[in-house]
Amino acid sequence: MSQIRKKFKFINAIILTIREDYSSIEELQQLLSTLDIRVTEVICQKRTEPDARYYFGLGKIEKLKELIKLIGVSLVVIDDEITPLQAKNLEKQLNITVKDRTQIILEIFARHATTEEGKLQVELASLQYELPRLVGQGKELSRLGGGIGTRGPGEQEIEEKRRKIRERIRVLKQRLVQIEKNRAQQRKLRLKSELPMISVVGYTNAGKSSLIKALSGDDVFVADKLFSTLAPVIRRVKLPSGRLALFKDTVGFIRNVPHTLIKAFKSTLEEILFSDLIVIVVDVSDENFNEKLKSSLRVLEELEALFIPRLLAFNKIDRVSSHVLQDLSVTYPEAIFISALQGIGIQELLKRVCEEIEKNECEDLFAVKLEDLPLLMKEKEKITITEQVYHDDTVMVRVRAKSSILERLKQITGGMNS
Repeated sequence: MSQIRKKFKFINAIILTIREDYSSIEELQQLLSTLDIRVTEVICQKRTEPDARYYFGLGKIEKLKELIKLIGVSLVVIDDEITPLQAKNLEKQLNITVKDRTQIILEIFARHATTEEGKLQVELASLQYELPRLVGQGKELSRLGGGIGTRGPGEQEIEEKRRKIRERIRVLKQRLVQIEKNRAQQRKLRLKSELPMISVVGYTNAGKSSLIKALSGDDVFVADKLFSTLAPVIRRVKLPSGRLALFKDTVGFIRNVPHTLIKAFKSTLEEILFSDLIVIVVDVSDENFNEKLKSSLRVLEELEALFIPRLLAFNKIDRVSSHVLQDLSVTYPEAIFISALQGIGIQELLKRVCEEIEKNECEDLFAVKLEDLPLLMKEKEKITITEQVYHDDTVMVRVRAKSSILERLKQITGGMNS
C-alpha cells in the first residue's frame, strides 16, 4: 500500500463511470479528497454493462486519451470494481495509473488503521483482493524460473507470488482468530460489569465520534473525513437516571462496501450484536441522507442485528433550516434531533436511551434492612430506584434493573423481596 500512497499524494484524477449515480460519484469524490486527490473531470458513458476489455468502449477510450493529455492528470479512478483484464488494458491504452473504487477504500483503511487488529484486517482484505488479480499482470510475473530453494524448475514466478500471498493470508487469519479470542474475553468482562452497551452506528462521517465526545466529555479523535474511525472506542457515560452505560463508536458504513472488507471487518462489526441498544446517527445536512440511512439499515440487516432496539438520531441540525427540520419531524416522528458539535439535543437523546434500556428490564420490590441499605446502594450505577418507603428498621425499595441484577439483589438483601 505504501507505493500507492506515494502515487496518491497531491495529484489530480479523472473519475470514470457507466452509471448516472450522482450520489455514488459524489461519495467517491469525498473518498478521494480524504487521500488528498483532486477530481478534475467526471466522465460517464451510459452503458447497461461495462465493456469486458476496457470498461468503456474503445471509441470513448480514444477520446479519453486526448483529454488526459490535454488536462494533465496522473490517475484514473473507476467508480466500480473492475476486472484484472480491464485494469491492465486501460493502463496500457491510457498510459496512466488506473485504480477502482475498492482500491481507493482499501487505501483509506490502510492509512487510518491504528490498532494491530485494524492493520491486520486491512492487509488481509488487500491480499484477498490482490490474489485473483495476479493473472495477466505482465511479463514480469510470467518468466520461468529455476532457482534452487526458491521455486521448482519451470515454475512461474506468478505461482511463487501466489504461494507467498496464500501463506501470508493463512498467518493473518490465525493471528486474527487469536485477537478475536482476546476480544471475546474482554466482551465477557464487559458483560460481567452488567452495564448496558449502546452501539453508535451510521454512515461514515455522520458524526458518531463527535457524539461520543459530546456524551462522555472525553477526548475522542474527530475529523471531517471519511473513515476517520476504524478502531472501536468505548466510553462510560452517566445517564440522567444516575446510572452508567457504555457507548461504543463503530467503523462507519458506506455504499458498495468491497466484499473483502466486509469479510475482514465482520468480526469487529459483529460486536454490535452484543448491544442492548443501537443508536443510528444520520447527517441530516447531507442531501442524500435517506439513501445513507437505508444503507446503514442494510448493513445491520446483513449482520442480523435488526432485532436489537434502536434509536434514530438526526445529527448536524445546526446546518439545516427550521423548515427542513419541521418536515423531518413529521416524516420521522420517532427521531431525535441533535447537533453533537453544538451540544443540542444531547440530554433528550440520553433520556430516550434511558427509556429504551428500561423497556427490557424488570421491576421488583425489596424489603431491605437499614444496615443492608449501603449494600444495595453500591449497585446504584446499574439500577433505577423508583420508590423508597421507610418502615422502622426496614426500607421498601422498588428497583428496576436487568433480571440478573435483581436476582443478585435478592441474595444481597437476604431474599427479603416482596
